[in-house]
Amino acid sequence: MIFTQENEAAVLDACVLVPMALCDTLLRLAEEPATYRPIWSEQILEEMARALELKLHRTAAEAAYRRQQMNAAFPEAMVTVPSALIKALDCIPDKNDRHVLAAAIMAHASVIVTQNKKHFPQECLDPYGVVCQNVDEFLINQYQRNKQLILDKLDDQAAAISKDRTFVITSLRPVAPKLVDLLQGSSS
Repeated sequence: MIFTQENEAAVLDACVLVPMALCDTLLRLAEEPATYRPIWSEQILEEMARALELKLHRTAAEAAYRRQQMNAAFPEAMVTVPSALIKALDCIPDKNDRHVLAAAIMAHASVIVTQNKKHFPQECLDPYGVVCQNVDEFLINQYQRNKQLILDKLDDQAAAISKDRTFVITSLRPVAPKLVDLLQGSSS
């Protein structure tokens, strides 16, 4: 599925916000000129902070700083998720993931970007007009919509760390191998 609506909203699950290179790429694509509008909730950012601390051994201050920077850059990304809505979404098998669909519903988002697609059965998403995509699928869709803009944003990301685009693209291979193959196969 290729999205055609400008600045379509996408919920970014915590698992795609933890790896710094991936988070940087996703958020750069949401900066003007944006290819989509990012959405998250307090619960998503809490999960991200816990993972940063437990899995990547970042300090609580570092995790809090990332949250603050994300919210400052994208104040419109934060949605409030009513607990009653979370409880009502019992079609999502893992109760700890129900808040992600609830965020999509509250934001009228059309996509959830996660590495845990099995946690979001399509039959649970269909009534709300939401699809679930892994990072690879989402980034390929973004690239297919506006190739040059994506390449420019990858160049900007590389320049910010004094590297070239190849370095950034290679850093995405663990989470987006098909995108990396596509980018390396294109003559850009």
